[in-house]
Amino acid sequence: MRAERYKVVAEGIAASIRAGDLPAGTRLPTHRELARERGIALATATKVYRELAAAGLIVGERGRGTYVRDLNGFGGLEPLRLPVETRAADLSFNQPLVAEQSEQLRQALRDLAAEGDLGSLLVQQPPGGRSVDAAAVATYLLDHGIDVPPNNVVLTAGAQHGLDVILTATTTPGSTLLADELTFPGLKLLAQARHLDLAAVQCGPDGTDLKSLEKVVRQRKIGVLYVIPTVHNPLGFVLDAGSRARIAALARRHDFAIIEDATYAFLDPSAPAPIQTLAPERTFYVGSFSKNLATGLRAGYVVTPDSARVPLIRALRTTTWGTSSLSTALVTRWLRDGTVARLEEHRRQDARQRQGIARHALEGFAYDAHPASYYGWLHLPADIRSDQAAHRLAQMGILISTGDAFAIGSATPNAIRIALANPTIHELPQLLNRCRSALAVRGRSSGRALRSAV
Repeated sequence: MRAERYKVVAEGIAASIRAGDLPAGTRLPTHRELARERGIALATATKVYRELAAAGLIVGERGRGTYVRDLNGFGGLEPLRLPVETRAADLSFNQPLVAEQSEQLRQALRDLAAEGDLGSLLVQQPPGGRSVDAAAVATYLLDHGIDVPPNNVVLTAGAQHGLDVILTATTTPGSTLLADELTFPGLKLLAQARHLDLAAVQCGPDGTDLKSLEKVVRQRKIGVLYVIPTVHNPLGFVLDAGSRARIAALARRHDFAIIEDATYAFLDPSAPAPIQTLAPERTFYVGSFSKNLATGLRAGYVVTPDSARVPLIRALRTTTWGTSSLSTALVTRWLRDGTVARLEEHRRQDARQRQGIARHALEGFAYDAHPASYYGWLHLPADIRSDQAAHRLAQMGILISTGDAFAIGSATPNAIRIALANPTIHELPQLLNRCRSALAVRGRSSGRALRSAV
């Protein structure tokens, strides 16, 4: 079978990039210029650049053009952790932990070994988890503004797994999945794997652009809208109550489902009520115990509408069937004895302290962050592209995430996301000062005012 024309052109350019004939930083022709040079349609040229961007080989920036990526840093949707001589810090991913958690785990395992029927942990759980464990999560959710019976809580192996089973249960190949133009990278991977049409809504430091959302849902049929209304990843904004109500109303009027990602919502307990409380019949509320407990537990949950529970259980059977009995036992134990609540409060205080350090270290740069989040969105000076920034920092042993990992489409903002949770609180100031030095251009900062989205 003959390859499609755009793939042939894309593979030729990719080969030139990998061979070094097109070195990092090379400015590529515009879409129109490429179409004219290769004798292809403009739409085909657009597909060529989309293919190369998806492969992590180029980066397109609105108003600046399309460039060959510098691959010596931290690049692509599935970034390669390219080797560096000295690994100083990973500021690309958050794994918040406190020293006493090792002892908490040790004690919890002793207690599990000494109590009840230990052999029950070797028995496969039903898809979606046991009712007693779902009840523990439902009780926990009461303090987060959600009041549902245990039957509406489905246990999953983390938030990513929850998103996967929701999309499996609610979409078919070709369905339109709508999300903010900057969003959680895992959603992009799922859309690609499920052959979904991933469409973008404009957004900024103040939140999702509701006019853009209304325009999109009027113009095309939407299957599912994915939103992060509380402590958005990567921008950190929190949607106000009015915006949440408008989203719920639009979903009813245009008949689409909502996925509300609450992975980081525990960091802002004062946020307005979840969208799930406004449109429970069509909202899937996804949570995880990765950031408030530990990423290695791989434990999460989905609050599902009544009508979707059976399809969701069926989707679970086709993936992992259920969750780890041991992880579930640990999480529910810590929910009941108050460990989760205590750790969440600790995380909030810790994140606020880290954001204070970040705002001080990055003063003068345009930096968007929730005051109690574990990450910030740093707009780069015009003199340095995000892939170049990643390269500079990788040479210093510091890994960060580039803006294209979060962007829907080939055109990406010239920005990076900095994760703050992994270094110790004592190491963080020095690391961020090193970031500042690496990103300063000829001794200048960007000159834009620091902002904090609340």
